[in-house]
Amino acid sequence: MIAFLRLAAIGFVVLTGVYWLISIYARSVRREALEKRWDEDQAEGDVPGDRDAYVRAGMRIYERRLRRWLIGLVYVVPALVVLLLIWRNNYS
Repeated sequence: MIAFLRLAAIGFVVLTGVYWLISIYARSVRREALEKRWDEDQAEGDVPGDRDAYVRAGMRIYERRLRRWLIGLVYVVPALVVLLLIWRNNYS
């Protein structure tokens, strides 16, 4: 039982680091895409308003969606895989 708790604690710390790295990278990529889209639309004359406001609004929408997906992909999927492997080893 102690080994499982140690595995869970270390796994949580590692997955938290992975979560933050992926989160920072994904936000950076999305921000660049929004800035590029605003520049292209501005060149065509389609976007009225401030570039920063456009990017902030786009990032607000994106961050809600990103957080849900990252929690699922970074914490839930690996935990389910580890539990499945433990169950398979113990009951096979």
